[in-house]
Parts: sequence; structure tokens; C-alpha cells
Amino acid sequence: MSFKILYQDSYLVAIEKPAGFHVHPPENSMHRIPMGLNCLQVLKKQLNQFLYPVHRLDRATSGVLVFALSPQSAGAISQQFKERSVHKVYYCVVRGWVPESGTIDSPLNIDSSSEDPGSEKVDALTHYQRVAQIELPYPVGRYATARFSLVQVKPHTGRMHQIRRHFAHIRHPLIGDTVYGDGKQNRFFREELGISGLLLKAYSLKLNHPKTGERLVIQGRWNHTWHQVFERFGVCPGLW
Repeated sequence: MSFKILYQDSYLVAIEKPAGFHVHPPENSMHRIPMGLNCLQVLKKQLNQFLYPVHRLDRATSGVLVFALSPQSAGAISQQFKERSVHKVYYCVVRGWVPESGTIDSPLNIDSSSEDPGSEKVDALTHYQRVAQIELPYPVGRYATARFSLVQVKPHTGRMHQIRRHFAHIRHPLIGDTVYGDGKQNRFFREELGISGLLLKAYSLKLNHPKTGERLVIQGRWNHTWHQVFERFGVCPGLW
């Protein structure tokens, strides 16, 4: 097993993370994962050098994942994420037709597994723009047809499951989301359209190089699943 390298120099490396892989071992030692599903371990073996995680992607999310190659680079890149100066672009498919564009400004519980209104919350801000929408002649839910939107998402903050939770909050859950999503819609995509998995892609990152300060744009690659999606929507998004 080896990952597709999107960018590499002496200071950092960016890979195309497949869905189903963890970025690094869980912090809770009680939850073990196979070494072969651990990006940190697989890439360390692939490059034969030590790596430093600087951000996270959900296990079910695919896309651009960056590791630093030294403690100094890790500190510089992590600081950019902390200061929210890293520009992130995602794509997802959601249930229903979302507005042409919008902002979801809704605080989220620190504990993503709890919806207790009394739990401590943190600010969370997500900008989005609809790329395309379709209506299919299938009565998946209570309506005679099924509507879906292809959406470009630019999260300003980086909270746990932020995109998934925010779109569920506005009643447009992501397709393939088994935690916050709609089981009927997920099953329809899987069984009728032959498209499975969480339809959430971390498509690009724009950040400053930790040594030179040069602005880097690291762009992911579309796989077969996403080409199936674009065929349905009749559009293939570009970088911006």
C-alpha cells in the first residue's frame, strides 16, 4: 500500500488520503486500528522518514492531507491552522436543494457525539456555494422525486465533523454520512446509483510554505466515485 503524493519537498509532504483511513492512531488507546489503515504509519514506511501530523481529516473523508517533515515545519504549519489562515476547499453532495450560496454560523458542541444543549460550545463558521443541483424521478422519501445538491464548501473554522454537522443542522445532510445523515438517501445512492461512501472531499489547501513563506496551493485528484457523481450532475468542478 502506498499513497499518491500530491506535493513533497524537504519541509512537508501532501498526500491524497483515501476514504476509510485514519490520519494517526486514536488518542484513546482502547480504540485500536489496523496499522494498514493508519496514514501516519503507512506514509512513514513509504517515505522512510519521520512525519509530524499538522491537521486532521475524518476517517470517512478523502482528500488532501499534509504532514510536516520536521518539528520546525510542523510548528509553522500548525500555527497557520490555528490562526485560520489556511484556505480550505471541500466538495460534498447533500440532500435537497440548498440556496445558491450561504453561510452557516452555528456554534457546535465540543463533544461531537453529544447534542446536549447544555454542553459547552465553540464557534463554527462554514461558507458554501451550490455548484449544481439535480432532481431524480425516485420517491426516496415522502416526495415523488429526490433532490440533491453538489456544493463547494469553505470552512472558516475547523471543528470536529464541522461540515457534516452544519449541513445536518440546516436539514441538508451529506450523502453517505452514517452518523448525521439520512439512511434512506444513503441507501438510494448505494443501491440504485451504485455510489457508496461519504461524499465529502477535501479538494484543496492553500497555505504558506513553512520555510520560504511562498503561498502553496495543493490540489487533490478526483477518483472514480466522484466522476460518477459529476456524471449525474453534469458538471466537474474546478479548483475555485
